[in-house]
Amino acid sequence: MSLRIVIADDHARIRGRVRAALEASGCDILGEGASAGDAVRLAVEHRPDVALLDIHMPGNGIQAARDITKAAPEVAVVMLTQSAEDDDLFDSLRAGASGYLLKDTDPATLADKLRGVLDGEAAMPPRLVARIMDEFRAPAKRRFARRSVAAAKLSAREWEVMQLLGEGLSTEKVSQRLFLSPTTVRVHVSSVLKKLRVKDRESAFRLLRDE
Repeated sequence: MSLRIVIADDHARIRGRVRAALEASGCDILGEGASAGDAVRLAVEHRPDVALLDIHMPGNGIQAARDITKAAPEVAVVMLTQSAEDDDLFDSLRAGASGYLLKDTDPATLADKLRGVLDGEAAMPPRLVARIMDEFRAPAKRRFARRSVAAAKLSAREWEVMQLLGEGLSTEKVSQRLFLSPTTVRVHVSSVLKKLRVKDRESAFRLLRDE
């Protein structure tokens, strides 16, 4: 099956490698772009089978995914990115992306993964699939936790971070458990402190436990 593809990434060298790998697998590259605007224009103009988008390019790849899904809903959008952050993953899926691949994906397998998308398969590394499963399991935790006023102010991820920290795990251990960077864990903690209007973690733990 010869796939018709457009590629958008602001790094020309990466675009070249991706293009070479896909063409070697029998795909037709209809156009390349370096921004979200380019991606939308190419998708609307060529109506490819797949629009392969970077996230962190000028104009934002997630916004491009959203715009392509609205303007050309028959085009399957797949993100190809370095980001394994939860926010990027879930925002991409909410924007209409049919797949989410990391740039360390074996180039030789890329075309088959994109063909799988058109057959209804999920183009996603197993570790990211596990995060989605965790997210679907999260509502039960939220219902239990959100009986308190304080907990109701937190997102599911913020609650998970605080719960693990409250159990005595270090920031590094929490980042490994939730597949987040230590910096992202700290950002979640800062957000919780701001929402609960407390100065430190221990105060937040006491507030969440007391209620």
